[in-house]
Amino acid sequence: METLRERKKRRTREALLRAALELFTTQGYEQTTIDEIVEAVDVSQRTFFRYFAGKEDVAFTVQEMTEAAFVAAVRARPPHEAPMKALRQAFLEGWDAICETVESVVPVELHLRMYRTIESTPALLAAHLRRSAATEETLARVLAEREGVDVDTDPRPRLAVAVFGGVIRVTERHWCTNEDFGPESIRMLTATYLDQVGSALTGNWRATRGR
Repeated sequence: METLRERKKRRTREALLRAALELFTTQGYEQTTIDEIVEAVDVSQRTFFRYFAGKEDVAFTVQEMTEAAFVAAVRARPPHEAPMKALRQAFLEGWDAICETVESVVPVELHLRMYRTIESTPALLAAHLRRSAATEETLARVLAEREGVDVDTDPRPRLAVAVFGGVIRVTERHWCTNEDFGPESIRMLTATYLDQVGSALTGNWRATRGR
């Protein structure tokens, strides 16, 4: 059971997180200072650094939570599922749980706005791609463990994750340019793109012209 002290610390951390994301999305990541973040919550810089290493750390806190939830969902998929299906179903069936993870600390709408800020801020986008590569490596090792193969000698785990990650990137770019996209629209768009992976990789695209 959470103690009063633990609850106070959690609330302070969440207040700093929300204030930071609000400032990043309204006035820009580069333009926001740590002084402004702590001022919004009425705490000291020392308190901020007790919870976060810096601006980049706080900017990606929610994303790290969602990625950890997704990796756990992949681990929990039935062992008989093929790797790509496990990735697909972990995302689509676990989407509500991922949204709940976000809502536990900040509104989903704010999280989506932060994604758009990441896409439009070169320093954050570079960090996002770097962090995504690390998550993809973790996922590849999870798939290798599921399938009983050596990730360092069998390329299939990394190939499967690379394809899945590519779909997610294409989806992100699409909905980041459309402010009307909500959580359910994102799930549906991702499902649509995942369904096209097979034909995109092995189909004859020209055969569909003129029909």
